[in-house]
Amino acid sequence: MQPFSYKPPRVNTGELRTPVVFYQFSPNDGPEPGEAEKKVLYNAWAKVDSVWLKDLETAKSNGTLTDLTITIRDPQNDYFPTNKHYLSIDHPMYRDKRYNIKGVQPDLQNKDFITIVAGLSEQ
Repeated sequence: MQPFSYKPPRVNTGELRTPVVFYQFSPNDGPEPGEAEKKVLYNAWAKVDSVWLKDLETAKSNGTLTDLTITIRDPQNDYFPTNKHYLSIDHPMYRDKRYNIKGVQPDLQNKDFITIVAGLSEQ
């Protein structure tokens, strides 16, 4: 019989220290190309990591090594992040940058959190 050993969770609530805002964009009115911010969908506290090793191959195939892995509390029915949404991070290193959500997956080790992979958008 294998002895019990406690393994602390990978993420806990105390590590969610960075404010993150989720946006929805819409095409610009008129002949100019591009998108304009439409509305704020959700605000959350997050843990922001650079791309994980398991996501590095996906980032290389997409041609973007500026991907981020963001962990937030599971918003339940309040908000469902999709790849049509953008996010911004309120931190001096990430200010004035918009990230496009590439993938959303539940954190299987801790059901209270979800993991979002986002890449820098060309805005």
